Amino acid sequence: MIGEIRKNIALYAGFMDKLDRAIIAELQLDGRMSATAVASKVGLSVAPCHRRIRELERAGVIAGYQAVIAPERVGLAFEALVFVTLKDRAQLKAFEAAVEKDELIVEAQRLFGEPDFLLRVYAKDLSHYQHLYDEVLVELPGVEKLTSTIVMRNIKERAILPV
Repeated sequence: MIGEIRKNIALYAGFMDKLDRAIIAELQLDGRMSATAVASKVGLSVAPCHRRIRELERAGVIAGYQAVIAPERVGLAFEALVFVTLKDRAQLKAFEAAVEKDELIVEAQRLFGEPDFLLRVYAKDLSHYQHLYDEVLVELPGVEKLTSTIVMRNIKERAILPV
């Protein structure tokens, strides 16, 4: 019963307690940190800390864990931001589905106003990006206009949320 109440409360970040926030802060810094290490850092014993982590995962506060890969080390040194304007909203779902399927489009945000979407796209080099642009991006459903901006350097990536 108490676990269920905590789970429901955790859905509203404003109601998480200091320990939940401390756990999240530590896991944002190192998602591979063991429950024992997290417990030590936040001043809890292992069992309650592990239980809190599981509850935060179940409540969707902790949405997942993943490795951060250096794109240039895997042959994807070219990065572009692509602003997309659709012809009309009729193709919205088809556009979103097509974007989901393409592995070189690594992020996509739907925006208010113009443009409609912002895509983060990786490629091997400019030539590869040109091919991707001509063969994939312009062929996405409903595209009226694409505007690309080449990323010169990333200043801040994967920011830690202030919990």
